[in-house]
Amino acid sequence: MSALAGLTVLAAYLRARHGPGARARTRAALEAYQARAVERHLRRVLPRSPFYRRRFAGQAWAAVPPITKRDMLAHFDELNTAGARYAEAVALAERAEQSRDFSPTLRGLTVGLSSGTSGARGLFLVSPAERAAWAGAALARVLPSGRLTAQRVAFFLRANSNLYTSVRSRLIRFAYFDLLDPLPAHVARLNAFRPSLLVGPPALLALLAHEARASRLTIAPRKVVAVAEVLDPLDAAAIAAQFGGPLHQVYQATEGFLGATCESGTLHLNEDLLVVQPDWLDEGAGKFAPILTDFHRLTQPILRYRLDDILTVRATPCPCGSPRRALAAVEGRCDDIFYFPAASGSGWALVFPDFIRQAVCAGGGPDLEGYTATQTGPGRMEIALAVPAAARAEAEADISAALAALCTRVGAVAPQVAYRAGGAPVLGPRKFKRVTRQMPAPQGA
Repeated sequence: MSALAGLTVLAAYLRARHGPGARARTRAALEAYQARAVERHLRRVLPRSPFYRRRFAGQAWAAVPPITKRDMLAHFDELNTAGARYAEAVALAERAEQSRDFSPTLRGLTVGLSSGTSGARGLFLVSPAERAAWAGAALARVLPSGRLTAQRVAFFLRANSNLYTSVRSRLIRFAYFDLLDPLPAHVARLNAFRPSLLVGPPALLALLAHEARASRLTIAPRKVVAVAEVLDPLDAAAIAAQFGGPLHQVYQATEGFLGATCESGTLHLNEDLLVVQPDWLDEGAGKFAPILTDFHRLTQPILRYRLDDILTVRATPCPCGSPRRALAAVEGRCDDIFYFPAASGSGWALVFPDFIRQAVCAGGGPDLEGYTATQTGPGRMEIALAVPAAARAEAEADISAALAALCTRVGAVAPQVAYRAGGAPVLGPRKFKRVTRQMPAPQGA
């Protein structure tokens, strides 16, 4: 890491720990800081981005209609401020994924692709200064106690990036683990590396917890952080029990560093780094899709950008006292909301992924070791269960009863459920998802 990059990392670390946004003690103070930061950022972005200059002309920024990933990809060439072209950026990122060499850049810019769990793969551009700023903010939120002390970080990803390796320093030893490598190779490397901080998707962490229970994995990390996939309660409990809780989370997407767990164990949005406006899906249940305005990213600006994620607000204040919005869960994608025929005989009842998780976990009981739940048709589900053979019949009956009770509560016809064996976490090129809707969303739903 160069001296300049090191100073940028340190400045971002201090801003995330002690800057004006971090110092805000009330929601009003935080929102006032955000408003000033956005206006200052727009004065930098709009002269450099023809797409946003047209879109924001003559309008208050908070009222500009949001864009989606589809819009960003369609207008990529005139949206970014670095003169990058979509075709050359995608070609470089795809070559990196095929070769597993993620060091090449596009005229100094880091280029990456999202996993594509919600359709088309997202594309991101990050400058060296933005890489360093991300690293500083991540260190402030993820390091044990948030302090810059010597750490050995094991980071599991489907694709490495210059973005992540920016955290290397004399204090931080960073080891990238490719999720496409076999599990025994991971165990051997981890036992040799002895990480103090273990970061990876929940499916991988659940498999490592199993290896530790079998005494094949002998590490004792000070902190374990789940990233990249929805953290299912079943996996969270198993991982925390094996490595010692609480299990922490980072909410990270192609669109930025969106949230992290505080020391009280609550996931907070990083609202000192960006604005998150809720597009309410069910305000009574506290469920919304986030509309992001990042007031730091300049190379590929994120302004009034709607994510397809489902976030659930925490019902009670976090003991840490932060005014940043606290979440009960990141549920997954809007594409994974189930649609069951309405009990009234007309229309559809929406069933959020978290409701499906709760029903399966409650019905499966203490013998449940893993599951996947898939909506395969308007009134059909397939559930794969990892349970002992002696407990399977009872688990299936209890899950069906729990789903029937859920459907009564939301005004839906209970689905026909096909059960099969399976449901254990798997590693591969795509994210592991426990709750998935395969059927298209009904027209008019």
